[in-house]
Amino acid sequence: MNRKIAVIGSGFSGLSAAAYLAKAGNEVHVFEKHDRPGGRARQFSTQEGYVFDMGPSWYWMPDIIESFFADFGYKTSDFFELISLNPQFEMIFSEMKMSVPENFEELKILFEQIEKGAALQLDHFMKSAKFKYEVGMQDFVNKPCHNWLEFVSPKIAKSALKLDLLTNFRSYVAKYFKNEKLRTLMEFPVIFLGASPKNIPALYSLMNYGGYALGTHYPKGGFYQLVLAMKKVAENQGAIFHFNKTVESINTHDDRVSSLTIHGEPYEFDAVIASSDYHHTETLLREEYRNYDQAYWENRTFAPSSLIYYLGINQTIPNLKHHTLFFENDLDQHIDCIYGEKKWPEKPLFYVCCPSKTDSSVAPKNKENMFLLMPLATGINDEELTRETYLTQMLTRIESHTGLVDLRSSIEYKRSFCVSDFISDYNAYGGNAYGLANTLSQTAVLKPKIKNKRLKNLFYTGQLTVPGPGVPPSIISGKIVANELIKLKHEKR
Repeated sequence: MNRKIAVIGSGFSGLSAAAYLAKAGNEVHVFEKHDRPGGRARQFSTQEGYVFDMGPSWYWMPDIIESFFADFGYKTSDFFELISLNPQFEMIFSEMKMSVPENFEELKILFEQIEKGAALQLDHFMKSAKFKYEVGMQDFVNKPCHNWLEFVSPKIAKSALKLDLLTNFRSYVAKYFKNEKLRTLMEFPVIFLGASPKNIPALYSLMNYGGYALGTHYPKGGFYQLVLAMKKVAENQGAIFHFNKTVESINTHDDRVSSLTIHGEPYEFDAVIASSDYHHTETLLREEYRNYDQAYWENRTFAPSSLIYYLGINQTIPNLKHHTLFFENDLDQHIDCIYGEKKWPEKPLFYVCCPSKTDSSVAPKNKENMFLLMPLATGINDEELTRETYLTQMLTRIESHTGLVDLRSSIEYKRSFCVSDFISDYNAYGGNAYGLANTLSQTAVLKPKIKNKRLKNLFYTGQLTVPGPGVPPSIISGKIVANELIKLKHEKR
């Protein structure tokens, strides 16, 4: 008798878990509060003809994503066209700009032009980063992290020193490069992990390899094509999706989840996987069944929230790449506003994605699709007037870079998304955008557990548990938790 399993939420971890569980012969039902799959990676279209990805836009670690499809006998090319970006992105400083080329040999030439000897150092850095990537993304991140004994293996023990778990990323980068701009370029990828480079283990130089060495890609039609492809894979295994269905409570009997209440009606299941926000999921349980109390969450270090603007521009924008990072201001000052003072930054950094530079389908002809993102502290006030003040700052800096005048007058579509929207749309704790920061004290076994400690058939997946934030880690998280549930012997409800 196959088990009937509910998956709450259809973000990347939920899609992944649903596909693996259905492949194993279970009856899988996915419940999503929105009208479409994807969670933070949803997409929307406008009457003016713009198509906006709402969240992820950096397609890194393509091999990890490809391995998901291979597990079901597919390739990504069965579902969408993947374009390799060249340049991968451009980084704007106050006195110069730096374009990161697609070709690694060209990247070495760029480094050497900026700092004598840096090409050889980049070779050494990437050789070590490749080792960390291969060990980290194969052996390290695929553990359920119930306890440290999972990491007691000859291969991991032999690799321990090379993984640089106890060295911070900033010190590690400084051993290789003296130039401040090169250091910033190398530190940038770990910002996705939600903490200052000085608080991130050097293990995560694997991000540099997964990005700069393996390349930055773009699925034609938008990042949402990955969501649609994963949903199709799950459906092909037999998973059933239910949209506009909000789970209101998780009901228990003895030491098990017995049912979910959805729009006032109970639905019985043999097991439940929550891909929804971990903290929010626990509020759906009676207090005595929760893994963690409120004090626990208050003491976690969360990755940033974000101020996002989706802009439709009724003209073409010169001198702007698909990905552009505006780093004219001090990185540490902005980071301190996020993690230290928890306030709006005085001199912010921000990121612009302009996918219409690569893909004509996401904006009308001779117009541009612009996505602006500025990292922010969680839990801060995000009233509309404040949002607009920062939009003006960002537009002014884009004008300075592109040579345009009065860019605001060219906006024919505008929508903002910020802290309070992350809370209302995703039940995100504090309005976080990227889950928990990957600090050393919140790594592996020290992350929130994937299994409920009191209920045998309730599991958690996604960016607030192992292995952490990001699209590839979320896909891996869904696979880990599905395998844990598959391993359980069938028990009657």
